[in-house]
Amino acid sequence: MPKTIRYTLLSLRDLALSAGPFIALTVALLVLAYVWLDPNPPKRVTLATGPAQSAYEEFGKRYARLLAKEGIEVVLLPSEGSAANLQLLRDGKADLGFVQGGSNEAGTEGDVPLESLGSLFLEPIWLFYREAAAPHSTLAFLTQLKGLRVNVGTPGSGVPNLMAKLLESNRIAPESLKLSQLEQTPATVAFLNGKLDAIVFASAPESLLVQMLLQTPGVKLMDFAQSEAYSRRFAFLSPAVLPRGVVDLAANIPAQNVHLVAPTTTLLTRTSTHPALLQLFAQAGNEIHGGAGWFKHAREYPNIRNNELPVAKEAERAIQAGTPLLQRYLPFWVANLVERMWLVMGIILAVLLPLSRVIPPLYEFRVRSRIFRWYAHLRDIEQRAEDLPDTAPLLDELNQMDNRTARIRVPLSHTDELYALRANIQLVRQKLQRP
Repeated sequence: MPKTIRYTLLSLRDLALSAGPFIALTVALLVLAYVWLDPNPPKRVTLATGPAQSAYEEFGKRYARLLAKEGIEVVLLPSEGSAANLQLLRDGKADLGFVQGGSNEAGTEGDVPLESLGSLFLEPIWLFYREAAAPHSTLAFLTQLKGLRVNVGTPGSGVPNLMAKLLESNRIAPESLKLSQLEQTPATVAFLNGKLDAIVFASAPESLLVQMLLQTPGVKLMDFAQSEAYSRRFAFLSPAVLPRGVVDLAANIPAQNVHLVAPTTTLLTRTSTHPALLQLFAQAGNEIHGGAGWFKHAREYPNIRNNELPVAKEAERAIQAGTPLLQRYLPFWVANLVERMWLVMGIILAVLLPLSRVIPPLYEFRVRSRIFRWYAHLRDIEQRAEDLPDTAPLLDELNQMDNRTARIRVPLSHTDELYALRANIQLVRQKLQRP
């Protein structure tokens, strides 16, 4: 062993043995706290989106890309739409899902606890119609749909239930319309081929089908002249205006402001979803939905208003405060671990700090015991010398003791005690050698 290690002020071995029980207790408490708090999220999560080419599908892909940067795999689960997503959440087949405002009113039996990650965006009702099929070439009221062939979407999309409420509020009997419930893509094809007179979507403007129909010649978008009245009659609806020229400034599409009604879409989750995942999704929502758009100003969404379900605390904090300080400078898993365990670590520190005071005395005892245990042997030799006329065997025993104590290794801070022992051995030797 190198002398620089052998002769030190501290004995690392004794220090490690003295602090060992304290360290083991600390590690055990930290492990128990980790298991109890479960701070790190699972690496895989399922997000219910929507039909192909829908805004839900597009947003789902964006969430997946952002969370992949933090090592989280987001499995996108296609569905018919909002109502189907709600059922997937209730059945435990999805951890999170996009749900349109008003969808939670139907089918509450067998519910599991759900909570919201905030309102993400407005999802206007787009009622497209063929100009040639409209009775007066322009539609502004739902009562003008009587007798037309209208597709209201699949039951899983939530649009049929929403349109049923609007038609009922206008005292329009379903029998007075030729309703169909085709999926978005087949319905759009039938609409463009003249087999349907009108088609209803409830989608964000990011939907490719919506953007295509807005720029298709001969297709017009219904202006809800009573949009304000609808928002007063139905709490989950908001009035929205599609500004003139917002689709295409050069072509001036639309040619004038179009009034729409829009439910708010939220991201719902099961209450059993890991809190760290909720934080990540809420932070991703700030980035994805925080910019300006056709129906919103910058940083207007996400928000915690107009939510039919309680907002998760993690989401509320992320929406209002943004990214936590530690996550701005540390990897997510490190910052998340510290954020979720700092309180427990503080408690553990408060408990163990007084216990740590026993380490220095225990260390001193271990080092000094290597020296002081020889004093019992030395005292025994001295006492036996008083009863024995021949001290030669005792001198041999004392010499062996001297040789063994010469090989004792103690820190430099305790060498005075070692040399005191050897000096006392010499004193006893001199006493035994006296005639």
